[in-house]
Amino acid sequence: LTTIKSQCRAVLRTTSPSTQVREFDENSFWDWGQMRRSDNPSITSVTIRNETATLGQIFDFAFRKGYVNFPKLRFREIKISLDQVGRRDVFSDKEYSKLINFFKTFTSKSYNKNEEQLIERMKVRDYILILSNTLLRTGELRQLRWGDILGFSKDMDDTGQEITLVNIRIRKEISKTRIGRDIWVRGGEYIKRLKEYSKHTNPENLLFTNRDGTYQLGTRELYKYWYELMENIGIHNHKERKLSYYSLRHYGITYKMKQGTPIADIAYIARTSVTHIEQHYLVRPENSRHFLW
Repeated sequence: LTTIKSQCRAVLRTTSPSTQVREFDENSFWDWGQMRRSDNPSITSVTIRNETATLGQIFDFAFRKGYVNFPKLRFREIKISLDQVGRRDVFSDKEYSKLINFFKTFTSKSYNKNEEQLIERMKVRDYILILSNTLLRTGELRQLRWGDILGFSKDMDDTGQEITLVNIRIRKEISKTRIGRDIWVRGGEYIKRLKEYSKHTNPENLLFTNRDGTYQLGTRELYKYWYELMENIGIHNHKERKLSYYSLRHYGITYKMKQGTPIADIAYIARTSVTHIEQHYLVRPENSRHFLW
């Protein structure tokens, strides 16, 4: 919803807000790419293409409702090279390791003003660890309920270290692709720890809630702490690099590929296509064979 709102604001910046829908024709947004670059020179071709998809859906709705008399919009072809498609600025292993090490300070009692702030920071810590281990999308994790945690299992990783796997059900209504899936993934110890200090753990409760358990842990709170974390580990250009909570999913996928995990397995866990992973996650061979967390 936030993305669609942002795209609609872009339309209002590139056309007169007083324009009536009936004044448009099928070629009104033919040069959408040029219109958007005049508004924002740094915009990418991928973003422009995504915006044309939204525009197309809006005017498809308008045609079905009889607001316009043409069935679809026409756009100039948008060419996107593979290097544009594949750009994903993720954490380096060193940066991720610094983040994990800083958690000891971040969640210490001496670093926090009170118990409420400490619990919030603990939630942010475990939110980050669960995202990077499970490859869930942020929207999927934020809508996950305790009833979606189906079980745990002990296992050994490639280095002989004992790990806790967790069986998670991602309901189709919270999945971006609207296709449900059950997955076994790493990170079970963090979900167990989260349950120990969470006050709302009934099956219908969200894993990550606000203070009174009535809604999701807020975006404002999440990013307040995110900026604090990035500054404390020395990533002062995190906004320019567009590092966000979603980058943790990218990091997890990239690291699994470096481990040699079959792409088909990664695609199923992450609920994306093999082609998408091949195009978006370019991995240089490295000798490291274990996760850093």
